[in-house]
Amino acid sequence: MKDLRKLAEDPDKRQVVVKDCVDLIDAEVKSKRGFSAVAVKTAYGLVKALKPNMMTNAVDSLFDDFAATLQSYYTSYSEAGAQGAFSGYLSARAADVAEALLQVTDQRANGSSNKTAVKAYKRLRPKGKVHVEQAVPNLGKIVDKHLAAL
Repeated sequence: MKDLRKLAEDPDKRQVVVKDCVDLIDAEVKSKRGFSAVAVKTAYGLVKALKPNMMTNAVDSLFDDFAATLQSYYTSYSEAGAQGAFSGYLSARAADVAEALLQVTDQRANGSSNKTAVKAYKRLRPKGKVHVEQAVPNLGKIVDKHLAAL
């Protein structure tokens, strides 16, 4: 069975996966429509303007925990017979996957001393699960792509 945490251990692979994840976040934010999208796009644009590398740094710092979280799903997928792409397995469980990933970010926010970032996170968190659920299929495709390289 492949271990997603190996992607975190190899600095070159890690850098590529982190970039793919930041690109996914950019695309997801850009695709948002409607009233709630204004808050998300405004907050995201502000963060990128003030600290251009903040998303890359944030994804990189959360990568080990995200990989461990997704590994538990990959283990279940493998034990169930690994039918179809792993991205499909994740997509079918998008709500659970989103909640598990958000628990990682919740823990990080609770331990952060950056009051501005925590305030912004807490303001956006109530709608966060919906946004992360919507991103799970594309996150799964990223994972599939990098699992193939392991």
